[in-house]
Formats: sequence, structure tokens, C-alpha cells
Amino acid sequence: MSDEIRVAELFAGVGGFRLGLDGYRSTNHPEWELPAAGPFRTVWANQWEPGSDRRQFAARCYEERFGRGSVVCEDINRVLDEYEAGERGIPDVDMAVGGFPCQDYSVARTLSSARGIEGKKGVLWWDIERFLYLKKPRLVLLENVDRILKSPAKQRGRDFAIILSCLASLGYSAEWQVINSAEYGFPQRRKRIYIFAERTQDWKLGHRLYDGVIPEAFPIQHQAVVDEVQIPVDPVDASANFNRGRKLSPFRNRGVLVGNTVLTCDVVERYSGERRTLGDVLVPESQVPAQFYIPDDQLPKWEYLKGSKREPRVAANGHEYTYSEGAMAFPDATDRPSRTILTGEGGSGPSRFKHVIQTSDGRLRRLVPDELDQLQGFPKGWTDTGMTDGNRAFCMGNALVVGIPHRIGRVIARRISNPNQH
Repeated sequence: MSDEIRVAELFAGVGGFRLGLDGYRSTNHPEWELPAAGPFRTVWANQWEPGSDRRQFAARCYEERFGRGSVVCEDINRVLDEYEAGERGIPDVDMAVGGFPCQDYSVARTLSSARGIEGKKGVLWWDIERFLYLKKPRLVLLENVDRILKSPAKQRGRDFAIILSCLASLGYSAEWQVINSAEYGFPQRRKRIYIFAERTQDWKLGHRLYDGVIPEAFPIQHQAVVDEVQIPVDPVDASANFNRGRKLSPFRNRGVLVGNTVLTCDVVERYSGERRTLGDVLVPESQVPAQFYIPDDQLPKWEYLKGSKREPRVAANGHEYTYSEGAMAFPDATDRPSRTILTGEGGSGPSRFKHVIQTSDGRLRRLVPDELDQLQGFPKGWTDTGMTDGNRAFCMGNALVVGIPHRIGRVIARRISNPNQH
């Protein structure tokens, strides 16, 4: 690998991985300058929201921030079809990165061709797997919700076993860690799994569990309980048989895969640095438009949705049941990290899950998009590209905390430049 680490960003959204790895410098926004994590340079990106051109607001934001032609705004499946047919080019890269939805990753069948496996159409993991097969980057960094370790409910851990089996079959060793961003000083309690993989079989399994790339960036304590798990060689076998009949997933919050053997343990964070809160990202009240304040006549609805409930309900089939849920903080505390922001933070209607804070004069308001940008570690105003409030919230609800790939990238860059130290 050359000194430069060439990156492809899949399912790019508004560029969280790119911002964290490449950093940012623009004469139009000198106040947004961010340092690079190392010699990373994103040379290809793809972002596509199924639907009409009106749905491509994330890709338009990406292009406005990183330049014309910086992102391919087309269905990734069609892009890869055309690449395989020789009808378009995709540059060679050293590293592939991306966040992808937690879906049903079941394998439909083994193909008769040498290609190997075929997954359910429209499931985005298979586009990542296909990209890795076609381009063979040395390094991979992926992000997902932590429930992927336990899904689906009828076969706990199967989906993650399929992913690990795919990575192993492509020659990768892998490590993963569930990171709650607030436990490492960020102003949002956002728990996500990060998977780092390298095309190598040289990792020492037990050593790597605590001396991997991710725990160097996000330190953990050594654990007494470490489980060993065997991953099926064939992803089709993983789909059909892995952990069948058992109630719990064997995968814990930290783990390492070498060959088809996994060591896994639960994470206890080790962090003593600065801790930021929701209050640290709030804009001056003079910058809050009137429509973000909650009208008095809406307060009862907000209070009901945020409150605890235990009430009889009737299902669509006529079945009667008791619905219950606990109360949520209302308003949200500003002296601690926020709850996870979701795609539905936009819009003025009452909601159980939208954040609401109390201002100095006692009024209640929703978070403005500039605050959502900053909760994810993007510069204030990053998504201010002509989008609606709802679209800006959707982009941030789908985004990642930029500082996490930045910290992981710093470790990757250092280890590549000093390979004999690990």
C-alpha cells in the first residue's frame, strides 16, 4: 500500500466517514476546518435513496460539501452490475467504508458458478460483500446498529454470523466493538457497532481481542469471561444452521475473527477524558426560529406521548391487550449527553421520541437542525443546503458520530506507517 490510503465510501449519506477520515478544508467555510485522521483520500462514493430525484437530498448535500462529481447518486446494485459488465469504472481503493441497514441477511442459495453465494435482493449487505469481492480493498470499516449481534429473533446471531462468514471467505480477519459515543466524551448516547477488517490471516486471536485497532481508539477493560465461537465456513450454512434453537446470541459487544474462529467478550469502557453534553451544542436562543417552540395547546399531547402508559387496546384482529410503556424525560436534560437522535426528529408534530428542551424563559422547544448536525459531530450548518427541517433531521438520524471513524482512522494510519509495532 502506498503512503496514501485511497477510500471508497458506500451508502455515504452526507459524508460522515469521509469527514472523519479525510478531514475538511474549504475556503467557503474556513470555520469548518477539521483535521484528517491520516493520509486518507476518498476517491469514490455512492449514495442513493430509493425513490424519486426529490429523495436525493443527502447526495446533493454530499456533492455541495465535497464538490461536483464527488458522489455517484445511483442504485449501487446497478452500478456494480455495470462495473462487472465493463460498462463503467470504479477506481481501485485501499479501504472501503460504510454504514448499512440492519436487515434480514439470509442467504438464498449457493450459486453453481464460482462466485459462491446469493443473498436476498435489495439487502444492502450483499452490495458491500459484492464490492469487497470485486475490488478487494485491504481494509474495511463498517458501522451498524448493535442489534445486528442478536438478529433475527428466531435465530439469534445468525445475521452477524453470515457477515463474519462472508468476510472470512473473502480472506479477511475482523474485529468489532459496540461503542456508546457518550461513554467516550461525545454529547450523544449513540450505541453502534463498528467492524474493522483486514485482508490478512496474521492476527493473533487472543492478543487482538484487547490490542486491536478499535480498542486502541476506544479503550476497554480486560474481561474474565471470553467465549469462543466457530463460524461456518459457508455463509449458506450460517444462514440455515447457526445457533438454531438457542435463545441467546453467542456474540458479545467485543470480538475478533481469524479464520473461522471468534473470541468475544462484553465491553466495559475505560475513559477519563472530557465529557460533553447536549447543552454544549445548543445554539443561542436568538437563532431559534419561532416554529421550533411548542405551542401551549400542543403540550397535553406531548405530555401524553412522553409519559408512562398502561391502557387497554384492541388489535386490528380484535384481540384485546394491555399496552404499557415507561415515561421519558420531558424536557430532556441539557447537563448530560442527549438520547440517540432519530430520523424523525424533524417536523413540528408531537412525538414521544423527538428531543425537547426548556429555554431560559421557561418555554419548550424542539432541537433545530444545526444542533442535530453538531450532536453527530458535523460542523454547525453542514446540512443547511436548502433541505427542509425534516430532511435535515432524516440525514442526521441516519448519520454517524464523525469523531468515531476519526479516532479509529488515526490508529489505522499509525499502524500502517509503523507496522512492526503491532
